Amino acid sequence: MDVRQLEQPMSPVSSADTGLCSASDEMLEHENEALKERVHGLERKVHEQNDEILCLRATLADVLRRLNSLESFTSKGRESPSGARGRRASPLRDRESISHPSTVFEEKGDASSLIDDSSKNDESRVTSPSQTETLSEGSCDSSNRERTSTGGSRIPTRTPVLHSSSILRESRTRLNSQDVRNGEPTPDRKSRRPHSTIITKRSSHQSTGSLFDNDNCPIHYKPITSPKKQMSSLSSRAYDFQSPTSASMHKRWSSSSDFSAQGIMGSSNSLKRLGSTNSGSLTNLTKWSSGMQKPGLRDASFNEEDGYIKFYLRGRPIVLYVPSHLIESYSLSTVTPGPQSRLKLEWAYGYRGKDCRSNLYLLPTGEIVYFIAAVVVLYNVEEQTQRHYLGHTDDVKCLCIHPNKLLIATGQTAGHDKMEGKPHIRIWNSVSLSTLHVLGLGEFERSITAISFSKADGGGLLAAIDEANDHVLSLWEWQKGETGHKITETKCSADTVIGVDFHPMDRHTVVTCGKNHIAFWNIEGGTLSRRLGIFESRDKPKYVTCIAFADNGDVISGDSNGNILVWGRGTNTILKSIKNAHEGAVFSLLVLKDGHVVSGGGKDGQLTLWDPSYRRTGYTAEVPEQYGNCRTIAEGKGSQLLVGTTKNAILAGSFELPFSVIMSGHIEELWALVSHPTEPQFVTGAFDGTITMWDSMSKTVVWTLDNGEPVQSLDISPDGSSVAVGTTTGKWQLLDMYTREELVQHTDGSEPIQVIRFSPDGKTLAIGSRDNHIYLYQLNDDYKKANRVGRCTGHSSFITQLDWSEDGSAIRSNSGDHDVLFWNPNTCRQILQPSQLKDVQWATDTCRISFNSVGIWPEGADGTDINNCARSHDGSLLVTGDDFGTVRLYQFPASNIKSIGHIYGGHSSHVTNVAFMHEDNRVISIGGKDMSVLQWKVLNQKNRFDD
Repeated sequence: MDVRQLEQPMSPVSSADTGLCSASDEMLEHENEALKERVHGLERKVHEQNDEILCLRATLADVLRRLNSLESFTSKGRESPSGARGRRASPLRDRESISHPSTVFEEKGDASSLIDDSSKNDESRVTSPSQTETLSEGSCDSSNRERTSTGGSRIPTRTPVLHSSSILRESRTRLNSQDVRNGEPTPDRKSRRPHSTIITKRSSHQSTGSLFDNDNCPIHYKPITSPKKQMSSLSSRAYDFQSPTSASMHKRWSSSSDFSAQGIMGSSNSLKRLGSTNSGSLTNLTKWSSGMQKPGLRDASFNEEDGYIKFYLRGRPIVLYVPSHLIESYSLSTVTPGPQSRLKLEWAYGYRGKDCRSNLYLLPTGEIVYFIAAVVVLYNVEEQTQRHYLGHTDDVKCLCIHPNKLLIATGQTAGHDKMEGKPHIRIWNSVSLSTLHVLGLGEFERSITAISFSKADGGGLLAAIDEANDHVLSLWEWQKGETGHKITETKCSADTVIGVDFHPMDRHTVVTCGKNHIAFWNIEGGTLSRRLGIFESRDKPKYVTCIAFADNGDVISGDSNGNILVWGRGTNTILKSIKNAHEGAVFSLLVLKDGHVVSGGGKDGQLTLWDPSYRRTGYTAEVPEQYGNCRTIAEGKGSQLLVGTTKNAILAGSFELPFSVIMSGHIEELWALVSHPTEPQFVTGAFDGTITMWDSMSKTVVWTLDNGEPVQSLDISPDGSSVAVGTTTGKWQLLDMYTREELVQHTDGSEPIQVIRFSPDGKTLAIGSRDNHIYLYQLNDDYKKANRVGRCTGHSSFITQLDWSEDGSAIRSNSGDHDVLFWNPNTCRQILQPSQLKDVQWATDTCRISFNSVGIWPEGADGTDINNCARSHDGSLLVTGDDFGTVRLYQFPASNIKSIGHIYGGHSSHVTNVAFMHEDNRVISIGGKDMSVLQWKVLNQKNRFDD
């Protein structure tokens, strides 16, 4: 063919056809774009309507919670103190009258029982106490025996408080139906093993019954039952009600958040730490296990002739003289029962933002949820109330909210206990605070660092990151049974993984991020396949620090270079890059309901608002410098934003209004604590150099002072005008309580000041140092002058505690090698005959080793188990803090070798100090490395109805 023919121009017809095709393509593309916009608009409307439905559901749940709380309060108020123990108050209306709305919650995600659970846990509406146990009292009052029934569940539970026979019948019917479904008949309660003197495995129990059953009788323990008999249903277990004419109300237990290591893990080994707990009861009780340390010291002896008891701590003999009036009646076989008073967790101060992410959310009920130590806090800022979920046994490290906004999943780290200290995930109801599922107990290796519910399918799956060497990613069908079903797991990355999230529109897509990577995972046939994000020629960040999802399905990431990257939906490539969005790393991203994006800087402390096209809007806000930088951002009410900071504070504000603190805490290890002698206030000091005064009534910070040096010890003068501060460098100060002005400063050695104590008259200051010496100073001129009068030498190890006698004529001290010495403060000489001081009345009882506190030491104690103790001002109670993260309450004096105490959990680290408030109505405890401050309310005969 001629080449010229090939070069001939196209005919007008063919040119017109091309034009028509081009126009048609443009029209199709335009229609496609319009269709996408319409679909996108419809998706947004669906999301908005879902949010409205969730708000309505949550509001209904909150209304029911408040009604139940009001009914409980009203019923108690109608009871007379004289007859309260013998009868149960009936509710204002029947259970059936509030059971119908539960159908509103029936949807995918196992939310059908939410209202039902909330109506059962009517005692946990304002605050909830910590992990608890029960003391069996079968020989005291047969009506007080715990009556159990066994279902098909492998998580042991105890029934919530039930107020009517109709509730009981419904509970039994539900339990029996579950047993039939599980193919197991319900065993007859009469076939239950009787009580014996064998000590059982301890699990955490929670009393929702009478606070004041007959606890003064000898304590009996149940034998260890088989794992099958320890299994119980997640539904409430049915118990018989005590007759109204009985002398005391029947004790019932609520523990749907509990799991038994024996029941789940099939082991008979018992626990040293507290078991899992359902929060939401009025009190915490204790039951000893065969594996934990029993009350009472081994090899203890009593010399009646010379009037002393002798026992051993870590091989060292300890001799304590018995007061004269007790010598004739004292016996080593006497068992001191636990006190009738109980502790209830009232408030948790602090927030863990220093090393955790994505742990702050607003619930539709108006509560913000976050965690500190082993406590998950639900805090209503407007009402100034807290509720607490206490199912965990160690540090909570991550938190996520189910799409229905009512279920919450929390993951904990690995603890020291070989049984319950294993990392696991707990899924629980935010209304009733009852545990629904416990995942991965014994399957995770180290710590759960990130978790996420699926969103596109209604929350049927859960993704989790295990902080093992390979940072394992696992997927769970969490609704299958109480322990869930693991679908698959895979090695995620050898580098650190700090975040995981399901795609909100693509049900088969999971995104993870961390050091040197962002990964897009596809779920196919029960397996996970990975595509790494491609950074191409752009600077690859050292960390991808956070991820979020745009309304159109794009993935937004922030990194350590301060950049924000947009990844196309369904791809692993970058669509858009925003350079230098922040100075330093981008720590958090939040997509608002209107499509705008908020980013938080981890170095510049700024919050920046971006429009849906990722353009700066000009709106910025700054986190106050004293609270650190932004760690996580959550959407609050209206235009309000909630910000968790790197210095463990939670702030609330907006781009129009400045940010104000709603929760704060220390950021380093806590050791120093003292309560005010005349006001409902207390002071804490930490290794971060800050000294903080708190008000226990308003639950707020009165003042904070940056001392500049790590604080080890504190004390307040008897008149409340001066606070003494001991540091870790050997320096100590006297500060004016009101102006915080330094009045006196001295240095004694270079070792930490372990304890500092004013004399009862406030004229002398005793300073116990880690250099084994006690220094004494005479105080004059309203604490503006301090003159050293001497040094007490005689201890062979560091001073741990010291007490003054009531008349100021003697000092008692303990040391790190478990020695007990006595001193004459006038001569600074040791009193070599301790028997001369056996009848001395002491102004305080903080010495762990003394006759009044000998009962706090468990069998096999090595001398370091108990960190501190404190006596109530009325001389009736003794509280201790130990290395197991528990607070224990005893009768005072705990002078019998075998003294029973009530045990309370909540701390995840060693409890370094405890103190009673001046009116003995509250106890304060502080955790060492968990940096938490927990406030406990003392419940007794006087205030149980008020509570």
